[in-house]
Amino acid sequence: MRNAHSKLFTPGPTEVRPEILQAMAAPQIYHRSPEFRELYAEIQPKLQKFLYTQQPVLLFASSSTGAMEAAVQNCVGKKCLNLVNGAFSMRWHEITAACGIPCETLEVPWNLAIKPQMVETKLRSGEFDAVTLVHNETSTGLMNPLPQIAEVVRKFPDVLLLVDSVSGMGGVKVEFDALGLDVCLAGVQKAFALPAGLAVCAVSERAIKRAEGIKPRTYYFSFPVMMKSHKKNETPATPSIPHMFALNVQLDAMFAEGLDHRFARHAEMAALTQAWAKQHFAMYPEEGYWSNTVTCISNTRSISVEDLNKTLVRDHGLRISNGYGDLKGKTFRIGHMGDHTVTDVRGLLATMDAILGL
Repeated sequence: MRNAHSKLFTPGPTEVRPEILQAMAAPQIYHRSPEFRELYAEIQPKLQKFLYTQQPVLLFASSSTGAMEAAVQNCVGKKCLNLVNGAFSMRWHEITAACGIPCETLEVPWNLAIKPQMVETKLRSGEFDAVTLVHNETSTGLMNPLPQIAEVVRKFPDVLLLVDSVSGMGGVKVEFDALGLDVCLAGVQKAFALPAGLAVCAVSERAIKRAEGIKPRTYYFSFPVMMKSHKKNETPATPSIPHMFALNVQLDAMFAEGLDHRFARHAEMAALTQAWAKQHFAMYPEEGYWSNTVTCISNTRSISVEDLNKTLVRDHGLRISNGYGDLKGKTFRIGHMGDHTVTDVRGLLATMDAILGL
């Protein structure tokens, strides 16, 4: 029997409002009908406004991992530089290698940020024509300096910048055109605050041109194939129509809140959580690179994170997350993104204070 719902303060999936769940219950429409094309055409300019871009924003009926694979399949002609400082940036390297694409890592310890000068040094070799960067590492609560890294990559005209902003997009401003990005992807189960199962991916003209010049490596994830349908306000394969109904409603809600206000709310929730972490434990990532959407806390008190979570779920209907992979037990993570409020976060932290006797 399914347990009662626990309010999610995990790094994703995140809490979903009833109004969004209701939007997903709308009757199905045929994906080759005028009604669907109208829905697609309505969503597209909203996504472009959301990402500050005039470029197309493609929709993938997959998790973000599918869009990550699409990025390297379509955009690497020569060799890819995978910037690695966490579990998901390492995953992107593993994806690139698994696809048989020449690649190399620039790797630093997980608690440290990728610095722009490191990237510039590697790109000076002339070996690479694409770079992958995880903007906001969900595994470590670390936000890499995207604007500064993008500025470095722009010095190399033949190098495309591919960005995973899975747990950043929607919680922090990502100005796709102004930054000169070529791919920027995210799953909707993070700061979009939708159920998992859809990924959005902004793609530059340069990226599409690169894809058109590369011998096709994929069909389902092909940018040229997707663009052919995109121009007709369609998708090449059956889309997740319930997600699209929900995305349309949520985009309207985010614009009603105001994007700047939304980003400020995320910054305030992060500051509150990080201050609590510093007071009672310690922050895992290096200072100056803390995420606005997920806080990763070093378990300096050697508490049982598993027991803490069990008590939160059983007695209070709340859930946080343990550390990721090798960091399990050594760290724990609090997600403060999507439609959570500062009041929600204060309530969670007060509850944890009571449980831990802080």
